[in-house]
Amino acid sequence: MTSADKLFARLLKRPTLPAIEASAPLLAQPLGLHLQLDNDGHVLQMAGPLRHSLAQQPPHDQPLPLQRYVLAHSTLTIEGQPGDWQGQSLDLDFLGLADQTLHLRGWVQPWAGGWLLQLMDIGDLLLERHQAHSREECQAVAGQISEHLRACSLSRLPVIVSEQLQTIAQRWHMPCVALALLDEQEEGWQIHRQFSAHDAPQLWQNNQRLGTVLDSLNGSAPQRLAISHGLDEHLRVQDLFGNAEGFAVPYSDDHGVAAWLLCGFYPVHEHAPDLSDRDWLLLVSALAGPLLGRLREQHHHLQLERLESLQVLLGTGWWEAFGASDEILLAPSLAATLHLDSARLTLDDWLLQIHPADREEMRSRLHALQQHDEPLTLCVRLHRCDTEHHPLWYRLQGQAIGTGDSRRLVGFMLDISDIKNQQQHTAAAHARLDNLIASSPAVIYVQRYVEGALHPTFFSASLQPLLGWSLENCDAAALIERVHPEDRDRYFERTRHLLREGSVRARYRLRDSHGDYHWLLDEAKLLRDDLGLPVEAVGLWLDVTEATLAAEQVKQSEERYRMLVEDSPAMICRYHPDLTLSFGNRPLAMYLECEPEQLPGMNLGNWMSDEQREAFLQRLSLLTPEHPVSTAEINLQLPGREHAWWVWSDRGVFDDQGRLLEIQAVGRDNTDVRRSQQQLTQSAKMATLGEMATGLAHEINQPLNVMRMAIVNVLKRLSSGEVQIDYLTDKLNRIDAQVQRAARVVDHMRVFGRRSEIEQHPFNPVDAIEGTLALLAEGMRGKGVELRVSETGFTVQVRGYVDQLEQVLINLMVNARDALLSKQASDREFKPWISVYAERDAQSVRLWVEDNGGGIDPRLLERIFEPFFTTKPVGVGTGLGLSVSYGIVENMGGRLSVSNSVEGARFCIELPVIQDD
Repeated sequence: MTSADKLFARLLKRPTLPAIEASAPLLAQPLGLHLQLDNDGHVLQMAGPLRHSLAQQPPHDQPLPLQRYVLAHSTLTIEGQPGDWQGQSLDLDFLGLADQTLHLRGWVQPWAGGWLLQLMDIGDLLLERHQAHSREECQAVAGQISEHLRACSLSRLPVIVSEQLQTIAQRWHMPCVALALLDEQEEGWQIHRQFSAHDAPQLWQNNQRLGTVLDSLNGSAPQRLAISHGLDEHLRVQDLFGNAEGFAVPYSDDHGVAAWLLCGFYPVHEHAPDLSDRDWLLLVSALAGPLLGRLREQHHHLQLERLESLQVLLGTGWWEAFGASDEILLAPSLAATLHLDSARLTLDDWLLQIHPADREEMRSRLHALQQHDEPLTLCVRLHRCDTEHHPLWYRLQGQAIGTGDSRRLVGFMLDISDIKNQQQHTAAAHARLDNLIASSPAVIYVQRYVEGALHPTFFSASLQPLLGWSLENCDAAALIERVHPEDRDRYFERTRHLLREGSVRARYRLRDSHGDYHWLLDEAKLLRDDLGLPVEAVGLWLDVTEATLAAEQVKQSEERYRMLVEDSPAMICRYHPDLTLSFGNRPLAMYLECEPEQLPGMNLGNWMSDEQREAFLQRLSLLTPEHPVSTAEINLQLPGREHAWWVWSDRGVFDDQGRLLEIQAVGRDNTDVRRSQQQLTQSAKMATLGEMATGLAHEINQPLNVMRMAIVNVLKRLSSGEVQIDYLTDKLNRIDAQVQRAARVVDHMRVFGRRSEIEQHPFNPVDAIEGTLALLAEGMRGKGVELRVSETGFTVQVRGYVDQLEQVLINLMVNARDALLSKQASDREFKPWISVYAERDAQSVRLWVEDNGGGIDPRLLERIFEPFFTTKPVGVGTGLGLSVSYGIVENMGGRLSVSNSVEGARFCIELPVIQDD
């Protein structure tokens, strides 16, 4: 075989064929198809295993030209005689068995007075190239769809979605395509947008409700084929696709399956055989992911607008002061309510808005809050000339949050004018009532008992000024007519109760001479004779109209405040120091999957692990009357959910002796944020594994080569008969050592790629250095980078995740390697090195990663840990490595910093040491 033939065989990844002598007969060949041709191109003889796959075999009597065996489109390649084809690469397609096409590539060479055509099967190469082209095209379409959806305005979002569905349908020849989204309010599926070709039936309509029909599909699979023909067990799916073949692709996020791409009248294996499940999932992710993000963002903005409207309607708003500054920041709605030109003002300007009678008390309380963290709770009046008779009252509350430079004073102002004014009106009404009773303004009456009925016989003179009636106008029948229709049943029950029990107290409305109704408090006592028979009833009427209306308004105001707690989106509750709930609002009950009435008596610790419960109780034990507030992130195992994270703020309630009586808590769900952080960390970890693939392959190939050489040497000794037990034992021990070495690398890759544990655990950071070097050392040395690792003579424990610390070290070392290799490309004399060492003191341990790459531009040091910030060329790196590393170290209670040394960059990972109790 010529050198060109050998090169072609290597390109095809086929073993090299033995050279055929010119005078050798055409024997059976081990690979491919070999054709003996005469000088006119007629097939004289066939050999090779592929000859059995041809649909047409050569006849025994008459040789046929080569053009009779190949397909029509290949005849242009073999025009002329075999001598004209010499030195050319021939791509020929033969008709195989079962109408299959054999794609072969080969060349001709002289042989025995004629020609020998040697052919190899290249069908798998063509298939891989076609699939790769389809995959690249799918990724390009997905990228364009995602870019359009993210860049368009919210008003044009439905139009853009329809256009992208049309793009998908036209590219892959789909008659009908639609995107179905989960309607959380209706608890069913809905067609968000659809597209149908002009010559295809329209299966769906925009905004068409599908109910739960898509729930019958298996959303956990990468994709689901729903072919309606003959599927009696999937009648609901048949309702969705009709009598045509249907294809459905799910999109899943943190909430589960949130969208489906529906393709109707579409046999996917015929129209898109080159697209894999992964390609379809990529396509629907590019369409549904940005769309759901934009829709949820719009929903979030609507929620904020509703909350702002609620604050305006309730006349409330927040205020905030920063540290020792006298600058106050008010909520925009509160500033507008107070008729202020700006939401930012000084403390003195804010105090000028308060009535002088309340101003100094408010100043003193604010000073106590600022200096001594004493909680602020105060009711103040606004200083307005137009509200002297009806002052505007506000409830002012505040507390201190944070420490040091981040310390802030936060609180809220709530309009309680209705309550205060009603309280004043109620107090005035009570004063008038007391004065009325003192001067006998109450209506005193006497009713005589006659044959089972009570008839009025006397009213005091105060009846005239109160109701405008006289005794002549108030007989039994007339009195009943003047009782409010809604209160007559109550009045009759009052009479029966008086006759049965001997005394009664009732409240009902009575109409006066002007047609207005008065609320009367009726108190009466039945007088009996010596025989115990009823004689008469003596009682009085008190006009309690104002008090009753005031109480009703107070009740309505209380209902508004109760709604503020019950309907708040935050979880609000009270519980005892042993974590037993005494109250919880509806959002908390929804998270715990129970009714609010079932919350009292439940224990919050039931949803925590032992370690979480111990940490929670330890944090509560640190609450004091001087520092009653504590905020932390807690982890719970809720019903139906694997894990949930809440940002939880507790405020202790203490008695006069400083004993903790109860805890008031407010929380919000932080699960989505935490899972997004975990997903980002895991994605960065898998990307790191991908970047290290070449080095790891070299690390595994090394022990394989050693084992192979040992086996070859043993086989040579065995073949020569020189068998020595000591020699064989030494070789077997060497093979066993190399097997263990490769197993350690593979096992560490598996452990590193696994998801991190939910809770942090103590570990030695030196283990993370060893694990990092096990994955990177050989790859670094293979690229000419010297590793300088200092031995650590101490054992220390930190709390966190050892695999995530390995990821941080890998990110730092890989970044250093890239910078060093880039510098070496321009300076061949440059000797790159990376230094890794550790040191500790009583409180912390520090891991250093240093290189001699020249350092980082000082102007970029402040931005080096920002997400998506990178100094690498476009398409190289995502800019997330250092940002994710910074978040990992910070989550472990440490700090990641960078500085420039004399020769290069110097990164420091500082972690707190677990102190021995």
